[in-house]
Amino acid sequence: MVDSADIPPAKIWSWRAKDHPEIPAALTKAFATTDDCKPLESGKRLLVCSSSGGCALLELPSGKALWSAKVPSAHSIEALPRERILVAASVGWDKLVLFDRNHGDKILWDTPMHSAHGLVWDDSRKRLYALGFKELRTYSLKDWESDMPSLTLDSTVPLPDDDGHDFRPVPKSADIVFSTASHVWLFDRDKGSIRSHPEWADRAHVKCIDVHPASGRVLMNQATGGNWWSDTFQLFNPAASVKLEGEILYKGRWLVEP
Repeated sequence: MVDSADIPPAKIWSWRAKDHPEIPAALTKAFATTDDCKPLESGKRLLVCSSSGGCALLELPSGKALWSAKVPSAHSIEALPRERILVAASVGWDKLVLFDRNHGDKILWDTPMHSAHGLVWDDSRKRLYALGFKELRTYSLKDWESDMPSLTLDSTVPLPDDDGHDFRPVPKSADIVFSTASHVWLFDRDKGSIRSHPEWADRAHVKCIDVHPASGRVLMNQATGGNWWSDTFQLFNPAASVKLEGEILYKGRWLVEP
């Protein structure tokens, strides 16, 4: 997370699983690398997941874990209605996995999805969008008021380029912006269609794109040097960069407080 008013930035918060006894000791090593984080409730809570398998819902600023589970190769995590949590597991598990935070790490439902990487819940449309290696899926909720909820596949759209990666809603728009191995795209939720991004269509190795919901400022991380990471976030509208010496950056998200 970046404090945009502070460039060069200052670290204002950090978290380590081993510092929180509410996370089972056997799970702490599963938080070795953080590959997604999503602020909720105006920054009062934070979803985090790790490709090492750790998934958690945190209270902010205390960092207390309100829920945790292990999902191998977890690459994205999303909050759904009725305190359900969906995790996208990438290569190795290749599936979507559903939990209820009130039932711990019990899996309520899962479905195969090759290299699942991105999740977006749209509360106004009551739809879940999921990004995989070669496809973009739309799901609706099924039996959601019961103890055996699931997701129903409504549609599948093939990706124009392989290796779906980051996947984020564009505020005040029907679009979801997403990256693949060599390009950046927009998915129109109303039309169910994909088009090239007008500014960044040919940017390769984009690991994250996040649009500030109030200002529209864009945060991007583009991997460099053949790595899956960089040490610099790029900013657009207006343009700037945020270099964090010695850091291994993958994804960044705007934390918007009320």
